[in-house]
Amino acid sequence: MTDWTDQELDRIGAAEELEITTRRGDGSLRAWVPIWSVRVGDGLYVRSYRGTEGAWYRHAASHGTARVRAAGVERDVTVEPAGEDTPAIDDAYRGKYARYAGSHLPPMLSDRAVATTARLRPHD
Repeated sequence: MTDWTDQELDRIGAAEELEITTRRGDGSLRAWVPIWSVRVGDGLYVRSYRGTEGAWYRHAASHGTARVRAAGVERDVTVEPAGEDTPAIDDAYRGKYARYAGSHLPPMLSDRAVATTARLRPHD
């Protein structure tokens, strides 16, 4: 496993959305899905707006891998439970997506979404 470079973290962290996909059994990629992501320190985190019902989340959680792209960066990643206290991640979502406080942000801070918080770790 490798680490994100500072440049990758900066670029993806500043992007409005990240696109994620997973592989089918035959190795082909499913359709890309735009999702929100946040950077906290040297980590990139995502959540499923639909909780465990989100198709991308179900596939990524069951296989532990995905492919992501944003801001000119495209990498295969390991998808793992955040395993860390979520307040800093919640705060990152509040800060980055504050303009959506009246619409899309509250569901991303709900227990349903928080339960799906995953850290993305790049790998070759």
